[in-house]
Amino acid sequence: MSDAKALAHILDGARKLVAFSGAGMSTESGIPDYRSPGGVWSRFQPPVLQEFLADEAARVRYWRFYQETFPAFAAAQPNPGHLALGRLYAQGRLAAVITQNIDGLHIRAGVPAKDVLELHGNAFASACLKCGGCQTQTADLLAGFLGTGLAPNCPRCGGPLKPQTISFGQSLDRALLERAARLAEEADLMLVMGSSLMVTPAADLPRLTLEGGGGLVIINHDPTHLDGSAKLVLRTPAGATLAAAVDELLGGSA
Repeated sequence: MSDAKALAHILDGARKLVAFSGAGMSTESGIPDYRSPGGVWSRFQPPVLQEFLADEAARVRYWRFYQETFPAFAAAQPNPGHLALGRLYAQGRLAAVITQNIDGLHIRAGVPAKDVLELHGNAFASACLKCGGCQTQTADLLAGFLGTGLAPNCPRCGGPLKPQTISFGQSLDRALLERAARLAEEADLMLVMGSSLMVTPAADLPRLTLEGGGGLVIINHDPTHLDGSAKLVLRTPAGATLAAAVDELLGGSA
């Protein structure tokens, strides 16, 4: 049986499917895995949140990091895997997507924002860390930074503006994480795509599915610590594999 047929068979038996995606899902859309050796993180190590708040030079370093990374997010388009999840959602076969990615591609591919749990935030929106106001577009702030070389500040209170993504030292949104945990516990199948399952607490969620009696499918190039507990493990490109399986399940029509 082909990988696509095997995956389609398992997906067909799911009654409450939850998808969990990591960086490997977005690399197929041209977004680099910045943590890999030689990636941008090795050249522009972004500051932890406390350093960002306390030091102007750290904020400038952070925005230089975004100057390097943001163009890839802006240029990226949903790949066949993102679109396949959109098709599953439209057919009532997918309850939600939990993602470690900050690129917004799941929403653009047709899964409503209310059912995309972006645990690490979204790179396109920025806000003031002091007053919580002045929500604005990251692209606009970057344009100003490129012109002045100064880290942007809130026009209301003077506090630091930052993309609404989770930095080292910054806690995940508790309500969002609790909802993700409930979804994981209730899922009868979690489809893990492009995640090493090493970045916690998000990576702990698939184990909740197992503890709740559900199954796992893992599509990832490298081994994970939960491979031995999964119904199916595939070492193939996540997007292309899922797209082929959904075509097998639903037919070629959108």
